Amino acid sequence: MKQLFVIIVFFSCVTQSIAQFSQEERDSIYRLSTQDHQLMLKELGIESLRHGPSGNPNDPNAANSDESKVVDYNLPELLVFKDGSKVTSVSEWEKRRQEIKEDFNAEVYGRFPKNIPAVNWKVVSRKDSIIGEYPVQVEELLGVVDNSAYPKIDVEIEMTLTLPKNTDKKVPVILKFDWNFPAGFFPEPEQEKPWQEQLLAQNWGYASLIPTSYQADNGAGLRQGIIGLVNKGKPRKLDDWGALKAWAWGAGRALDYFENYSKVDSKKVAIEGLSRYGKAAMVTMAYDDRFAVGFIGSAGAGGTKILRRNFGEQVENLVSTSQYHWFAPNFIKYGGPLETKDLPLDAHHLIALAAPRPVFISSGDPKVEGNWIDAKGMFLAGVHASPAYEIYDEKALSKTEFPQVGEFLSEGKLVFRIHEGGHTVVPNWPYFIEFAKPYFK
Repeated sequence: MKQLFVIIVFFSCVTQSIAQFSQEERDSIYRLSTQDHQLMLKELGIESLRHGPSGNPNDPNAANSDESKVVDYNLPELLVFKDGSKVTSVSEWEKRRQEIKEDFNAEVYGRFPKNIPAVNWKVVSRKDSIIGEYPVQVEELLGVVDNSAYPKIDVEIEMTLTLPKNTDKKVPVILKFDWNFPAGFFPEPEQEKPWQEQLLAQNWGYASLIPTSYQADNGAGLRQGIIGLVNKGKPRKLDDWGALKAWAWGAGRALDYFENYSKVDSKKVAIEGLSRYGKAAMVTMAYDDRFAVGFIGSAGAGGTKILRRNFGEQVENLVSTSQYHWFAPNFIKYGGPLETKDLPLDAHHLIALAAPRPVFISSGDPKVEGNWIDAKGMFLAGVHASPAYEIYDEKALSKTEFPQVGEFLSEGKLVFRIHEGGHTVVPNWPYFIEFAKPYFK
């Protein structure tokens, strides 16, 4: 019964973006997503895709959760240029980073458009409040995107910024990719001291950024939002950006706002996200060097999990009608006719792009969260990303043996912990705070 509850909670989280819609609206979203997905298949010359495994362990086609059935795989090199020469210095690594980014741009996450419209931030409201025992200032903000080139589409970025009032100094801020759950639905477990109060106790602020306010979490929304605005309502090209890259763009615009705010130390801004937003947070760290720290929760496949591992969620799931919009259309071809082994890179490349900045990779207990996320696959991606930190003479993951639940691999700038709970980062907040403290002094 407990396992069934975990499955229900997990899929409630990952489908929250359409939970607020009526059945008729959901049907429309599915129909339009399917039509756009089929159009991308046609553009790629693909007749059919392989079916992905089920996330329900009770289904006949359940995803593999048995380590003894993991097939051997070869990872593409990290510190080797495409011409075969090895990376031996920081300057060479910076050049190698550009090669890696180009592969991600072309094959996985898509490209940032050259002329993305500007964003004008405005304060909707500003008020004083109390969070627990901490006096705060709360701002409701709206980032209005210039749509003069295509007035048919309006795009606005929703964000709430909460800052402590008991300090005159500029404060660090944790920018959280946040969910817009329906009223009455709140999946985070209760805490003795909520994470918001834990941050305020350090005189840190926090911001809630709603990614779906500027790019919908479905294929039907690809001709709306920031992607639709840039494309003037037309379908994407095969290497166009997907939702993960668009969400990361929005985080960058939030940081733009912080850079011009006298109360925020914009050099000390962390990005946090869970699940699909964990993927987006990792993409943000990879592509925007201004973010100081990353807190990446249960990002799994398409984020911080080795895609080549036949354990948990697979590429075939990522390129299905329900998730393809996160990625560039080109990524679909790895669900047929190409395979994951044909990818020029894997998750360790994405994590490595953040080096040498500190990154905390978080996962839930597989017995509680389930095996869909593949905690070990995320750990291994961190292990294989570690050489990028070492080239800067920085410590990364301190061991190569998969840790126990509750064990904190905390010695380096790339750290990993499996907490005792399920699909959440809540139990890891105290550990993240201790991890981030040295960088936020």
